[in-house]
Amino acid sequence: MKKADHVVNELVDQYLIKDDNRPWIIGFSGGKDSTVLLTLVWLNLLKVKKHFGDEFLKREIYVVCNDTLVENPIITNYVYGVLEKIEKAALKHSLPVKVRTTKPRLEDSFWVNLIGKGYPAPNNSFRWCTERLKIKPTSRFIEETLSPEDEAIILVGTRRAESASRAKSIKKHEVKGKRLTKHPLQKNVFVYSPIKDLELEEVWYIINTFKSPWGADNSELFTIYSDASADDYECPTMVANKSHKSCGQSRFGCWTCTVVNKDKSISAQIENGNDWLIPLRDLRNWIQDERNKPENRSDFRRNGNKAATPNGGVVKFKHRAEILERIFLAQKEINELGHSIELINNQELIAIQVTWYRDLFFDYKVSDIYNKVFNKTLDMKDHNRSIQKEEELLLSSCEGDKSQFKLIQDLIKLEKSKVIMMRRRGLTEDIENLYKKHISAS
Repeated sequence: MKKADHVVNELVDQYLIKDDNRPWIIGFSGGKDSTVLLTLVWLNLLKVKKHFGDEFLKREIYVVCNDTLVENPIITNYVYGVLEKIEKAALKHSLPVKVRTTKPRLEDSFWVNLIGKGYPAPNNSFRWCTERLKIKPTSRFIEETLSPEDEAIILVGTRRAESASRAKSIKKHEVKGKRLTKHPLQKNVFVYSPIKDLELEEVWYIINTFKSPWGADNSELFTIYSDASADDYECPTMVANKSHKSCGQSRFGCWTCTVVNKDKSISAQIENGNDWLIPLRDLRNWIQDERNKPENRSDFRRNGNKAATPNGGVVKFKHRAEILERIFLAQKEINELGHSIELINNQELIAIQVTWYRDLFFDYKVSDIYNKVFNKTLDMKDHNRSIQKEEELLLSSCEGDKSQFKLIQDLIKLEKSKVIMMRRRGLTEDIENLYKKHISAS
């Protein structure tokens, strides 16, 4: 394929340019475009190795995969398998390719923000998830990898033919006669789009006819796209012959995404036999349906300021607890169908509980909700006896005043939350707020 050869030759030319061997960073999602991009970059390395020798393979290439922790689980399983193959193949062939996985920090995770902090589910006017789940982890990787004076080049798999808006964006940032453009946000970082002129069917031609350099089964990727193709994106478009198909433009992302009206890819996967995804689809739809109901939202923002509209503030605590219970129920249902999936991890659960305590919300406990759904209890008999004795002594010292008893208990929880989070900043203010709340209720 002439276009693919042209891209590889251009990559070889760019790779061999004397620029202090600025590292290349490839954002790898495991989708069709990033797979084609990495395939052509890999072929470039093999060509440099063959014609110039190992001593010219000095430029490091980072294959960076961003795991938002709420990705489509079918894609997550596939991608982690591919990343393992890439890592092994790079080592086997002595190529300067390093695999890295980035994740959002605990305080930035989707569930900690939605359930812990009470952010409403994202929409077009308040799309808080993109920066926290995708932009910040990648930016942090670049900052941690490069010294302040170093430069890097990010290779992206964007194509003009993807959409009119993507073509407009590429045209806006490209500089005539130059391959590299300045990154709009990152200092000392340049952007390179080697496959920007490939058409959709050319992308699928490469996937279906080029052998995966790292030993993956590209037919598995084709099947994933085929299963996720909605009615308006079918897969019978021919490229060369009956064995070389194109498979539409299905997009994968977070299964929790409420910015779009409907997750067509996961609905199509269900229609194509992946019934175990039904609980995820139903939960996502329910979160979206409940997002703007007045009874689920307060009149205030998280910073205490009044929201622009009534019931336009943070999610009320009761509804946050309800969302958490629904997550557990969905996870339980999927597990019972034979799929070992964790929708929310233990660190997130701890952070949610800590955030509730910091926000002076003591009526619900994460552990109680978990035990209710999974019918489990922690075996802590000796510990519980110790706590019971402490509570009896505390209650007697309060002379039976249950309001004083509750205040002290809540203060202890608040103190523990600061210890768990390793951040004591703001503890004095939180204690003062708790006292005010106690006094106003008296």
